[in-house]
Formats: sequence, structure tokens, C-alpha cells
Amino acid sequence: MSTEPVKKFEVLSSSDEKGAFKRKPSQFRDWISSAPNAKFPPELNRYHLYVSLACPWAHRALITRALKGLTGIISVSIVHWFLDSNGWRFINPEELKSLSAKNDVSLGTVDHLYGYDRLRQLYFKAEPEYAGRFTVPILWDKKLQTIVSNESSEIIRMLNSEFNALIPKDFVDVDIYPTPLHPKINELNEWIYDNINNGVYKSGFASKQEPYDEAVTNLFDHLDKVEDILEHNHKKGEQFMLGNQLTEVDIRLFTTIIRFDPVYHQHFKCNIKMIRHDYPHIHEWVRLLYWKIPGFRETTDFDHIKFHYTRSHLQINPYGITPKGPLSNILPLD
Repeated sequence: MSTEPVKKFEVLSSSDEKGAFKRKPSQFRDWISSAPNAKFPPELNRYHLYVSLACPWAHRALITRALKGLTGIISVSIVHWFLDSNGWRFINPEELKSLSAKNDVSLGTVDHLYGYDRLRQLYFKAEPEYAGRFTVPILWDKKLQTIVSNESSEIIRMLNSEFNALIPKDFVDVDIYPTPLHPKINELNEWIYDNINNGVYKSGFASKQEPYDEAVTNLFDHLDKVEDILEHNHKKGEQFMLGNQLTEVDIRLFTTIIRFDPVYHQHFKCNIKMIRHDYPHIHEWVRLLYWKIPGFRETTDFDHIKFHYTRSHLQINPYGITPKGPLSNILPLD
């Protein structure tokens, strides 16, 4: 696989005066809806996803798109794994030529809609005065040529419910946010996001010792909590975070756990424990999703993930060296 040359660039993370990482909120928050006169109604081939295979937030959307049978309805463009001070870019013509013969998207794709070089151009097309971050995923409306949403938690709920009139019943029956479980899903999502999904970033992007120590300790306290939940469920013969119902809790947690041993353990200094050695029930759960549930393995690209983190975050890894291990990135399911 081709690799991006190491370049100098601005620090891409943000931290406060105490050295603690702070994530900025998404700014595009519209909704696809079947309601009368909705601005963004569900339609075949109207919407497009812009994603990175490295980004755990974008990975949520790709998994949900696959689980709901939307791969033939919502098209996708994938940015290159390298992130610099100008944000995400798409592959160039030379890279496209080398990949076409192999049918490989590990480097990414072109922008299939406009042929843009940079993701930021889409933000400025949607809002010429845009002044926020140029993040993925983006749910794009091809008809109105604008961004519907760049908030992953809301995108996956739209994909879950708003296209049901356009897909076969087998996929309609897949419901990752079932009404009776809303309170429990929302409760789990809240503390998993703050302490685990974002917790690895709080560790990795801390710029002082004290906030790092606090963040990494808190992260593993909450991984212990997930382990206890899965152990309790296992004793009852249940496989997922909420019994035998696969929900968005599993999807949102998976995209962090699948990156944990290959990236976060060393790159973000989350090295108190490893999933494969120290969390038997989380390890069983993540391998079940990856190896047995369609949509998880197909959307996971370890090369894209590892190259992005280790070669984009030069403030953490200034020589851009990508570790070989762990071997394998994920172990077989016994």
C-alpha cells in the first residue's frame, strides 16, 4: 500500500489551559423525515455519505448503513487516511490509478459527487461562511447539494428508521433503537461516550500529566464496568450489551473497542490493560460482532485505521512510525 509522506502540520487536537482535551460539537443538525413538507424526505439514491474508514464516528454510520440494507440506496465516498492542517483529503489521480486494478479502497476514494480535492470544500459549498471543523461523517443531500447532518449519533438513527419504506422487510425488522429500550440505550450511550468513546481521546490528546492520569484511570474504570455488564449477560446466555438485542450501544462501543488494542493501547497511552488479555467478556463480544455479524468486519479496515492515527498525529508520534503489532489486529473467535 502507498503511504503518505510525513509532513509538518498544525496540532489537530484542542485542549484547555489545564491540558485536558475538549471536543467541539457538530454544527449541521437537520433530519431526514417522512413528515409532510419535510426539507429532507427519504428518497432512493438522494443521499450520500462522506466517511473515513479510520474515524470511529464515521464507522458507526457505515455499520448501520450495512445492517439496514442501505448500501444500494446511500452511496459513499471515503477520504484518504492522512489528516493534515487542511483537514481530510480524497485520493489523487495517481493513487486512483494504482488502486483501480486491485479494487482496493484502503487508501480511500475520489469525491464521487464533485471531484473535490478536500472535504472542506463540501463544507464551504453547504455554507460559504462556515467556520467550524471539517469532520466526518457527513450525510449529504445530492438534490439540494448541502449537508443534512455531520452528527454521527443522529445520522445512525436516521439510517435506522427513516428509510424503512424503501427497504425489504428483513432490513426493516433490524431496529438498533427499539422504542422499549430508549431509556436504557440513552443511559448507556451517555456514559460510554464520555468515558470510553471520547475517553481514549482524552487520554491521547492530554497535553499535561495530571489530565492524562485522570482520563486514563477513568477510561479503565468504565471498561471494567462494561466487562461486568457483559459478564452478567453472559451468565444469562445473552450476547450483547442489552441482552440478545443488538442495539446502537453495541455499534457505538464496537468502533472504539475494535481500535483499542491495535491503536489506542500504544498510540493514546491507554496501556493499563489490553482487551485481548484482560477483558475476556469484552474480547468475546467484539470478536462475535466482527466475525459473525454482517456489517462489522466489512467496514473495518485496520491499515486505514493504523496509518491514520500513527502518521497523522505527529504531535504524538513525530516520526510517523506505525507499529507492527499487535499480531493479529483481532484474534479468531474460538
